[in-house]
Amino acid sequence: MQFGLPFGATDATAAPPSPPRLYFVRHRRARRYLLRVEADGRVRVTIPRGGSRREAEAFVVRNQAWIDAQLAQVRPPAFTLEAQRAWRTRAREVLPARLYELANQHICLVTAVSIRSQRTRWGSCGRNGHISLNWRLMLMPEWVRDYVLVHELMHLRRMDHSPKFWRHVEAACPDYRVARQWLRRHGPGLR
Repeated sequence: MQFGLPFGATDATAAPPSPPRLYFVRHRRARRYLLRVEADGRVRVTIPRGGSRREAEAFVVRNQAWIDAQLAQVRPPAFTLEAQRAWRTRAREVLPARLYELANQHICLVTAVSIRSQRTRWGSCGRNGHISLNWRLMLMPEWVRDYVLVHELMHLRRMDHSPKFWRHVEAACPDYRVARQWLRRHGPGLR
């Protein structure tokens, strides 16, 4: 694989970069190969059902420019352990209250809320009505955070990402596409 100069390097005599740390994950529900650049610089490659490691490696090669661009934007977490604890405490105060408020507006029954530190999700919803939220939601604008909360609430109506699910999301949050764009652009820097 070819890798360009490290971010900021302009001299051809610069030390050769170390390749990103790739890791491969098989996902039975994935329908295509996916790439995700983690905040720590690792690159997750999702292999769909029926996919092969060889094709996944070829997918990485074909998308190397995108990976390089994403790696150039990766910032290490700037939070001390003490700051993380403070944000988690604040998340426990703010997020459940806002989730229940939105649940009442949209007539959804939430049975429990937990605040976690997921590395790959902003939230999740169980069939039993238990919603888990990532404390890092506190680091984003309220309107984006509300979209994530509405997204999880709409899973209480549809436990998939079908067109019908997205119609529920749009009815509850008409500007959800703008929030999703914000998450795609800025979300990786928050994890």
